[in-house]
Amino acid sequence: MLTALTVDQQTALLMQGTTYGDEDTKRAMAAELRERLLESQRTGRPLRVYCGYDPRKPDLHLGHTITMRKLRQFQDLGHHVIFLIGSYTSLVGDPSDKDQTRPVMTPEEVEANARTYIEQAFKILDPQRTEVRHNGEWLSQLRLADLIRIAQNFTVQQFLARENFAKRLERGEPIFLQETFYALMQAYDAVALQADVQVGGTDQLFNILIAGRKLQQAMGQRPQVAIILDILPGTDGEVKMSKSLGNHIPILAEPADMYGKVMSIPDHAMPIYFKLVTRYTPEQVAAIEQGLADGSRHPRDVKMELAREIVSIFHGDEAAAQAEEHFRTVFQQRELPSEMPEVRLMARTGLLSLMKEHGLAPSTSEARRLVQQGGVRLDGHVVTDPQIEIEPPAEPVVLQVGKRKFLRIVGQRG
Repeated sequence: MLTALTVDQQTALLMQGTTYGDEDTKRAMAAELRERLLESQRTGRPLRVYCGYDPRKPDLHLGHTITMRKLRQFQDLGHHVIFLIGSYTSLVGDPSDKDQTRPVMTPEEVEANARTYIEQAFKILDPQRTEVRHNGEWLSQLRLADLIRIAQNFTVQQFLARENFAKRLERGEPIFLQETFYALMQAYDAVALQADVQVGGTDQLFNILIAGRKLQQAMGQRPQVAIILDILPGTDGEVKMSKSLGNHIPILAEPADMYGKVMSIPDHAMPIYFKLVTRYTPEQVAAIEQGLADGSRHPRDVKMELAREIVSIFHGDEAAAQAEEHFRTVFQQRELPSEMPEVRLMARTGLLSLMKEHGLAPSTSEARRLVQQGGVRLDGHVVTDPQIEIEPPAEPVVLQVGKRKFLRIVGQRG
């Protein structure tokens, strides 16, 4: 149980995976967190911990869950967690990690995406112990006089010095005034929630560590502790996980697909995955790193442990065990899985339409690309012609796309 941990152990766990750009800031935040934890222990008052989410897209990948995993750690230590939907900040769009203006969303788009965010977040967070709020509750009530009072705590130079704005200014590209509002709005969230701790990624460093803490102090509150988490690399192990780059692992992926994608990450990326997206303690992660360094743990076995843990988080232990068995059968033993979807062909059918219709490719163009790249096999043979048509077979044949998608094709009954 995490509640049995000492305050020093709790601090180490909650600071696991954090980064601030310099060690002095990290030490200062760790010291402040330790002080808050001691105070909570003395008074019996749980810390108020939150993270804000702007639901600009409906689907989440593993990289989005890093902050949720940290919130869950706070929950398991007995603290009060607030899952904040940026119903108002989404309308502006966070410019923190962008070098161009984000498109403005409608309230209807935000609300629709928010519902799916919450459903997916509860795969990690305990719904019975999570308070869900929308920042439109208080931001929509602000008057012009309130905005002026908030803005007088910041300078234009502070915003223009930020890297993304500086690049656009240098290129002569526009920086719209509403983009500077974002940090003010997020800072006011911390005030409205009377936050003890705010969790966020490195792209939120200014908004949380500078703007949020400063505005809380200006409004008579003790400044929040900033828990700034590192970025999760994608399956390439190099750049930030992103759907647009195709190096992401969707949290709604099927267990076998999720397991296989984790197994595809390079060995050097395993430690950061253990730190950011698993339930492992600092001591457990250190033991894995030591085992990899001294050769007592084989990288393949460690990666399978990682894949099993991640699938278990989102799908449960049984599904994780089945996904592992599927992986062993298909990839390690080089056999076809015993169970796979089946289609009965009644007439000659084009390969590309068959792939699209049965979910082996999202579109005809993607199906064609997979064939051209040698990623499609029919009855064990690589398909090179995307225009081929498949006749109803006398005996079942297997269509394989990539490493993890299979379709058994059978003909008409005699």
